[in-house]
Formats: sequence, C-alpha cells, structure tokens
Amino acid sequence: MNIKRSIVLSLTLSTILMGTVTQIQAASDEVTVYSSRKEHLIKPLFEQFTKKTGIEVNYLTGSGGDLIERLKLEGHNTPADMFMTVDAGDLWYAGTQDIFQSVSTETIKSNIPSYLRDPNGLWTGLSVRARTIVYSTDRVKPADLSTYGDLASSIWNQRLCLRTSKKIYTKSLVASIIHNQGEDKASEIISGWVNNLAAVPNAKDSHVMDAIIAGQCDVGLVNTYYFGRLIEKTPDAPVRLFWANQETTGVHVNVSGAGITKHASNPSGATQLLEWLSSAEAQAIYGSLNKEYPANQNIDSDEIVSSWGDFKQDKMNLSIAGILQADAVKLMQRLGYK
Repeated sequence: MNIKRSIVLSLTLSTILMGTVTQIQAASDEVTVYSSRKEHLIKPLFEQFTKKTGIEVNYLTGSGGDLIERLKLEGHNTPADMFMTVDAGDLWYAGTQDIFQSVSTETIKSNIPSYLRDPNGLWTGLSVRARTIVYSTDRVKPADLSTYGDLASSIWNQRLCLRTSKKIYTKSLVASIIHNQGEDKASEIISGWVNNLAAVPNAKDSHVMDAIIAGQCDVGLVNTYYFGRLIEKTPDAPVRLFWANQETTGVHVNVSGAGITKHASNPSGATQLLEWLSSAEAQAIYGSLNKEYPANQNIDSDEIVSSWGDFKQDKMNLSIAGILQADAVKLMQRLGYK
C-alpha cells in the first residue's frame, strides 16, 4: 500500500495482517512518518517544516499499538522514517520492540531536557502534559488538597473519580508513584483511591471532569490538556487544577514524542525533522494545538496554559514509566483498581 502525501489512512490490525508489505524507497527530499498523534495535531507542523526546508512529509495515522505491529511486520521494508506516539510508556514499549535507532544530536540535547528523553537516544519527548488533581470549585477548597497520596485519605471517601487503570496515562502515573515512594507505599495509595471512589473508573479524562461538574464526585486526576480543552469551550466551568506534590516530588509529567525508525530510508531527513520539532518555532505550534506544555523549556507556553500558573515537575526520567509499567498493572489488578 502506497503512502500518499498529506493523506491520513485509518489503520487496524486486521488490515495490517491482510496487507502486502512493499518496499518504498524514500527520496532524499521526503520523510515518511507513522503517527498515533491525530492529523489535526501534526499536519500544521509538517506543513511548516516543508515550507522551511522543502522536505515533504508523508504521514499515516493509526493506533499506536497497530503502528508498532506494522513496523515490526514491515521490518527492513518499512517506508517509515519516524514513529510518533503519545505517552512515555508507549515510547518505551516501542523501543523494546527494536523499531528505533539511537539518535542523540547536540540540537536535541540542547532543546529537550534529559528526563524527557530516552537515556539511549531512542526517542525524545516533544510536548508535555501534566497529570494532576482537578477539583470542584463549589465543594473543595484548594487548601484541602496536597498530594496524589492524600487522595487516599478518608476525607475523600466517595468523593473521588478516576480514569480506568487500563489507560496508559494511569499506568505511567502509578509507575511514577512506585518509583518515588516504593511499592508498599504505592499499594497504600492505590488501595485508598479504590476505597474512595464515587463511581466506577471513567473511560476518559473528560468524563472525570463531567462527573465532577455534575456533582457525582468532588476531585479527580486528569491530563492538563483535557482541562485546557474544557476551559477553552466553557471558561466558567466550576473546576480548576491543583498542582500535586509541590512540597515533594513534583507533578507527574508525560510526553508525546518521536524516534527515528531503525530501518529509515531517509534518516538524515528524519533527524532534521526531529530537530526542528524540538525548536522554539515548532514547540510553540505544538503546545497551542492541544493546550500542552512545550518540551523545550526555553519558550513560553500557550496563553491559556500559562494562565494555570507555574509548578514543580517530577524529573524522573520518563523511561522509568515504561520499565515499571508491568509492576503498576499488577499492583492495580491486585488492589481492584479497574
């Protein structure tokens, strides 16, 4: 199946397995990207890159898991020069499947802090989202909030809403708690969360905020860009963010990011694209499109995002979110976090 410039093809595992893999030799003035990040969040970036460099970007979108399986199936024959996905856990998993090559340029190292990059140069974060506390402004005082662990306290009994444990964002947060506080303490925290739930865990972060607004619960945990989307549409929504763990480890952050594929036909062009995506110009576009924080911390955030205030980030290297992912899943399963 040929990949056409600036056309997005939906992808399912069944079509991958049924399709015939053909080798496509990339021209030096073209780069092909497989992305689980949606078209409206990548197309403006690729168009600007092409405008500046003359290098065309072909792209194909689909689910991260399906794209990883496609890359493995295609092997040396893959047309993909770059793989983009969301969450460090997914980036780490892709790295374990031998689909990336190590890339560590001075430009990337200068633009993106080390804790947002793979230690072996397999991938780099390109946008940051914090996962923190969201609360009802009608029923909760900010002074009552402090840490992720405090949400296990009995004062939040039947007042807590969470996203399902099956989502990678939840797995990465719990992995960070295991890393920072040890498995025994993490077990106490997760057990307390489960005991305090006001409802069965939600499918989406937006559902968590909807439940708080509806009065079903008072506090929850969300990725900040979901809050940004809500506030952009409904500025007077009675919910606000609270920055967790400011006196301890800092707020858990995660990334969307990318790496150069092991069998890239145009690794030079792909590296040029990756470096540009880490630049101030691209980072400003990245952040504004989805109300995320720039991974390049030398530039300011989008106006809406900046209005939420500064906060201390947890600087755990995000590869650990992947390394401890299996431990996080086992712990949540054992404690009944669905």
